[in-house]
Amino acid sequence: MQRISNMIFKKSMPKIFGVILPVLALYAVPVWADSLENLRASGAIGEASTGYVIAREPGAQVEADAINAKRKAIYQEKAAAQGIDPNQVGKVYAEEIIQKVPAGTWIQINGQWIKK
Repeated sequence: MQRISNMIFKKSMPKIFGVILPVLALYAVPVWADSLENLRASGAIGEASTGYVIAREPGAQVEADAINAKRKAIYQEKAAAQGIDPNQVGKVYAEEIIQKVPAGTWIQINGQWIKK
């Protein structure tokens, strides 16, 4: 009996994870975005003219690294499709991000922090 339940468990787990993981991933993006907004609002994270975030407080470094890893993947994908340098893509995205962030967001341009 235990052997049969083990076989059923082993066969059904990949199917279950195949359904659950994509659903969880869909919910993770809004959480990440909400976290980014909160970090910006608190001043713990600021936006740079490179298209990446910078931790303004040491406690936000882990979050900044995670956000930058996601952005880097996007920039590399777009750059590869267009045959350009990922840094160029980052700068274009930075312009859009800086325009869209709310007032009070910290922005670093040429090494200087300014509050939008």
